[in-house]
Amino acid sequence: MLGAIGLDGTDEAAYRMLVSAGAADVPDLARALAVPDHETERALRVLERQGLAARSPGRPERWVAAPPGIALGALLIQRRHELEKAELAAARLAEEFRARAVEPAAHDLVEVVTGADAVARRFLQIQLGAATEVCALVTGAPAVVPAGDNDAELNAVGRGVSYRVVIEREVLSLPEGLTDLSAAIGRDEQVRVVDRVPTKLVIADGALALVPLTSRAAEPAALVVHASGLLESLSGLFAAVWRQALPLRLGESGRVDAVGPDGPDATDLEILSLLLAGLTDASVAKQLDLGMRTVQRRVKRLMELAGVATRLQLGWHAYERGWVAR
Repeated sequence: MLGAIGLDGTDEAAYRMLVSAGAADVPDLARALAVPDHETERALRVLERQGLAARSPGRPERWVAAPPGIALGALLIQRRHELEKAELAAARLAEEFRARAVEPAAHDLVEVVTGADAVARRFLQIQLGAATEVCALVTGAPAVVPAGDNDAELNAVGRGVSYRVVIEREVLSLPEGLTDLSAAIGRDEQVRVVDRVPTKLVIADGALALVPLTSRAAEPAALVVHASGLLESLSGLFAAVWRQALPLRLGESGRVDAVGPDGPDATDLEILSLLLAGLTDASVAKQLDLGMRTVQRRVKRLMELAGVATRLQLGWHAYERGWVAR
């Protein structure tokens, strides 16, 4: 937890131990930490440089902890000041970059990123650097960024960045597919589904895009595309897929409030959303952990509620009644 102020795990553990004990010598502290004496001495010297520990005036072999409220507070203020200077430097560099990139050379409009780690870093950077919106086309199992690794996404959403995401239907069948989608929709992200998306794609603020290179090379590779005609084409591709995709609304994250008390409940809307996404009754039952007859009975009730005779009519009336959005 104290890594942000430059302490590693042993340093932090040593400081916590000193705070708890009040004072300790190197051998006792080393035994408590289960590390060699020399490693303990190194950690104490780090704490001393940071102003978090000092030798006891009467007994130099003993170390005492500095009061956390004062010592840590000073370090945090120093780090905030350093971050403010870094932000100012970044803003100046960005302004300088924009000034020099009014008419960039053609070879500066795209970057080729090679290697799984490099691609993953750029994927995270694009999201962390987004200011207003992230648009994404998502295929099946990710090849570079592990499923569920969404710290950058949570950070962006926390800053007010909106997400529009189109997924392939295959994603609904992944082990954690519905769980991740439910969490995304719960964060007010807009999610739609199609049979297949043409390519993986991430676009931030309409100004920067990441698209994988289809290659049989051993290492993954991707293009980072800056503002250009190519970026406009990629944005147009996303817009076209978005228009054709069906909205996915799960549970109470959809427009449930627009439906009267006699309308479909949360489970009905989950079933309807998955059916409109193209899943079969059996797949819906499996995804929602329901019996096949339960799904069919609820679909029949929805048809009666809408006053229709076929499922095709049910899809149309569901849209007309505001149960789903197109």
